[in-house]
Amino acid sequence: MNLPNLLTILRILLIPIFINLLIYGYHGWALAVFLTAGLTDSLDGLIARLSNQRTKLGTYLDPMADKLLLTASFLTLAILKIIPVWIAVIVVSRDLILILGALILHLTQAHQEIVPTFLGKSTTALQLIYVMLVLLLIVAQGNTAHLFPVLAATLGLTILSGLHYIYRGIRHLNSEQA
Repeated sequence: MNLPNLLTILRILLIPIFINLLIYGYHGWALAVFLTAGLTDSLDGLIARLSNQRTKLGTYLDPMADKLLLTASFLTLAILKIIPVWIAVIVVSRDLILILGALILHLTQAHQEIVPTFLGKSTTALQLIYVMLVLLLIVAQGNTAHLFPVLAATLGLTILSGLHYIYRGIRHLNSEQA
């Protein structure tokens, strides 16, 4: 177990703390935990690249930690009526569809290494930014309705990247069958 993987595991362990802080109204602390999770995300990748400590576990664990953090964030914020429920449904549905697609590729033995695309990474980044901005506005007692342009961009990129991953998966399955 190397340092990048330990940082990723720390990010996963911070998720229940983050959720509880949100539920009990400790928004400032929730923001601090969310920012800490974001910092571990940046650090684990940087350390893995710079020290040549990339592992197979890390290639699966890191994106899974991102998905878990974002799913927990969107669902909790929607349940607390801080963000619209429909955006949480779209974000979570996209991720479930991607996970189902990866499982189908695995079960059909269509050998494809699942590599995140620029579009996928951009979607994750924008989703993280949106959640961070929502948390910042809650702490500052601002109006989250002002984030509509970021929300719309997050929605568009989430749908576009989801469709792109589906297209890539179908294309790969078709090429394996040919």
